[in-house]
Amino acid sequence: MQSSRTVSCPRCAKPVPWGPESPFRPFCSERCKLIDLGAWANEEYRVAVKHSDDDQDTASPEPERGAP
Repeated sequence: MQSSRTVSCPRCAKPVPWGPESPFRPFCSERCKLIDLGAWANEEYRVAVKHSDDDQDTASPEPERGAP
């Protein structure tokens, strides 16, 4: 027998069974899913980017201050 895994809805923290009975997983409902999508669209979330010294070599040079 396999036990059903339960996860928390990322939006409201309500428990959600992980399986076909939860069509909006990991969200508990379509409402939570759409609220989360709207937050991404409004740029409320950001993906962290790790910069290295090599990244600065390929970046566009910034104009000097006072240059026309």
